[in-house]
Amino acid sequence: MTLLDINKLTVEFPTRRKVFRAVDAASLTVEPGQIHGLVGESGAGKSTIGAAVLGLLERPGHITGGDIVFQGETISGLNADAMRKLRGKKISMIFQDPLTSLNPLFTVKEQLVETIQAHHDVSDAQAVQRARDLIDRVGIPDPDTRLDQYPHQFSGGMRQRVVIALALCSEPDVIIADEPTTALDVSVQAQILDLIKELARERQVGVILVTHDMGVIAETTDVVTVMYAGEVVESGPTEQVMGRPEHPYTKSLIAAVPRPTLKLHRFPQISYGGRETRFAIEDLARNWPKVENDPSKPLYEIKGITKRFLQKRGLLPWSREYFTAVDQVSFDIKPGEVFGVVGESGSGKSTVARMIAGLYQVDEGEVIFDGKTVSNLGDKAVQEAYRQDIQMIFQDPFSSLNPRMRVDEIVAEPIRHHKLMEGNAIQKRVEDLLDQVGLGASAALKYPHEFSGGQRQRISIARALATQPRFLICDEPTSALDVSIQAQILNILKDLQEHLGLTMLFISHDLPVVRQMCDRVAVMKAGKIAEIQDTESLFANPQTEYTRELLDLMPKLDDLSTENLE
Repeated sequence: MTLLDINKLTVEFPTRRKVFRAVDAASLTVEPGQIHGLVGESGAGKSTIGAAVLGLLERPGHITGGDIVFQGETISGLNADAMRKLRGKKISMIFQDPLTSLNPLFTVKEQLVETIQAHHDVSDAQAVQRARDLIDRVGIPDPDTRLDQYPHQFSGGMRQRVVIALALCSEPDVIIADEPTTALDVSVQAQILDLIKELARERQVGVILVTHDMGVIAETTDVVTVMYAGEVVESGPTEQVMGRPEHPYTKSLIAAVPRPTLKLHRFPQISYGGRETRFAIEDLARNWPKVENDPSKPLYEIKGITKRFLQKRGLLPWSREYFTAVDQVSFDIKPGEVFGVVGESGSGKSTVARMIAGLYQVDEGEVIFDGKTVSNLGDKAVQEAYRQDIQMIFQDPFSSLNPRMRVDEIVAEPIRHHKLMEGNAIQKRVEDLLDQVGLGASAALKYPHEFSGGQRQRISIARALATQPRFLICDEPTSALDVSIQAQILNILKDLQEHLGLTMLFISHDLPVVRQMCDRVAVMKAGKIAEIQDTESLFANPQTEYTRELLDLMPKLDDLSTENLE
């Protein structure tokens, strides 16, 4: 018997002006033990299908056609009480954003125990033991200590593992995994995907895997369905769809995937539908201030920086416990270079970036920018001048933009803060920046929620360029984006580096992207530098066992179609 049968499902969202059809007569099936991949761009309808199966469609969205059949029973018309009994117990979901899935007021143990006891008749002690086993199973070290911690005490990747543990509590028959590995590095991603494959194989759990990562699709799924604008455009065995795609959209989507073995000057962009967006780098470069850098001297010198965080409070200094997140890290960054930092979740990558940006105090060592020490600046004037020269593009564009501010206010904020311009000149620069990142001046009067993820990241880039900085820190700038939007953003960053001479620190867990973007790469492990090499040398001849393990875990993508590659 088919485990889950979605037959000609149509989902609509009525608005004041029109009815928006998010899913249009989409069909797919999931067999016991099968992993069914669901791919497509942001807004294609992938997550809407998952929400419809679980009865979690946001109002006024509702199913207007087709049906959903689970183990022979139609569930698309069930009332709220019946769906509540089914949801979690029989069909479970792993959500993309771990912060919104976890309650910040409760420890991980309390949340896991509550979920376990909601679905199983077990004692408190048994529930705690199951919680510990789950935490251990999803690869969180020191489970006894971690169980008593709160979500904010975990890194993004660690929080996602907790969310996966929550989804497994009820031992469901179907798991809908919505971008379950977006925030995870390659080693943890491999661990989680192995766990999902093990569940499918040993317990015959059916899985719908929603992801924009084609490497994950190619190496994990049995069947794949490709969606565009709410419709299914292609479906079939993974080997056939990924290796010999038939639909022009599928071909274009696969071409945009960064390859670990092939370095491209530019990423091919989605050509289907004629939606490629222009980035006016020439206009931006024309008005960019020219800075003469001495190529023989590094722009940045990072000398033995260390950062400790308080882990356990105490009345007396010697009773307090500290966690060393960054331990004696040293490297330099040359003018005009893209310097990459890679490593597992919790290795200290983002902490290093925040220390360089001045967002975290440096406990030991120093940060030297253009010959001047800029760590722990006490002089406010020097601090402001430094912060004008550096800007940061964060991982999550939505949480880094103020939802109550219009786009023109967001982009203008750093200009006003640094008193670079006044009056109409500010508005002119904002409109020019929005034009130059491909959004158009009309975007100025809108709010962040009115844009897609890729468009919001373009707003973040426009804001970062507003002060005409010399240095950009890119902290996982494309990890939350689908491959087509990722190609657009990475091409923008390549153009900025090439035409404006911008120097960049590029942090990512996506090794194929790092190979495409970076000149040199530092590999971090447990707060320390494992090795630093030129990018091509690192990928061809890694010097440490840890780096070799990371590269071995990287999706090979050998079976992906090479059609449309430059």
